[in-house]
Amino acid sequence: MKIKIIPDKCIACGLCNLHAPKVFDYHDNGIVKFYDTDKVQKEFSDDSSLLLGVKSCPTGALKILRD
Repeated sequence: MKIKIIPDKCIACGLCNLHAPKVFDYHDNGIVKFYDTDKVQKEFSDDSSLLLGVKSCPTGALKILRD
């Protein structure tokens, strides 16, 4: 699955990091980023905690892209 971050929508609530701490981290300003890169799109294998992290975002700052 490919995940896209929309930084302008992030309110730094922390739910994505709570559910998938090995995937999501934060910039110094509190806005979500991927743990190991500053890119806004990244491919991942299917994982229930990652899916929960994306779906728990209250503002839609995280999207699953379907090909």
